[in-house]
Amino acid sequence: MELLNPVRIVLVNTSHPGNVGGVARAMKNMGLSDLRLVTPQDYPSAEATARASGADDLLARARVVDDLDEALAGCRLVLGTSARQRTLRWPELDPRQAAARLLEVVPTGPVAVLFGRERTGLTNEELDRCQALIHIPANPEYSSLNLAAAVQVLSYELRMAALAHAPASAPAPTGGELPASHEELERLYAHLEETLLLLEFLDPDNPRHLMRRLRRLFAKADPTINEVNILRGILTQAAKGPPEHSGKP
Repeated sequence: MELLNPVRIVLVNTSHPGNVGGVARAMKNMGLSDLRLVTPQDYPSAEATARASGADDLLARARVVDDLDEALAGCRLVLGTSARQRTLRWPELDPRQAAARLLEVVPTGPVAVLFGRERTGLTNEELDRCQALIHIPANPEYSSLNLAAAVQVLSYELRMAALAHAPASAPAPTGGELPASHEELERLYAHLEETLLLLEFLDPDNPRHLMRRLRRLFAKADPTINEVNILRGILTQAAKGPPEHSGKP
């Protein structure tokens, strides 16, 4: 199950330590081992260790960070989970599709599945870090899933996909053909926003809506490192304006 080693489970601002222990148990059952905790409200905790029920070694290795970007550092693909529809639609995958997509990318580097708060889930700003959303098609009359149960569903699908995975005939991409990392995409979005403001295309008092749509556009494109570098080169030139010798206004 080495194919699952690069898969990170990232929990944002959990409020109940027992849920962290339950998540660790669900992960270990299915062979996942990389757990990241972003600003947990009560951790470390004896309750988390008790609920882990033998997966306390995974808890001991879990990384606690104060910033979501730190938890996602180096990731080539980030998928977020959401139990509700959003005003601005993200590309959406079910757990089986998500598992297949994650395992397509793991030969190029780490990937992450992002889970939000127990009661309110992920904010739109946190979802902005994701290339797509995972939606578990639960009973619409009772669709609320415990955090550990949701992680169990995703972990199971990942394990089944890993067991069925056949080595690709084509070599994995390398160098500039690798998918752009989380940090590279965030630098692109910052550069894009800065340039659009300079060109007076973006309303400085309300930039979020347009930038969120542009994030969705690039998430669908799944750009490589080379493609991001090309786009940033275009932005740099656009900020300078047309060359003086071009004869254009």
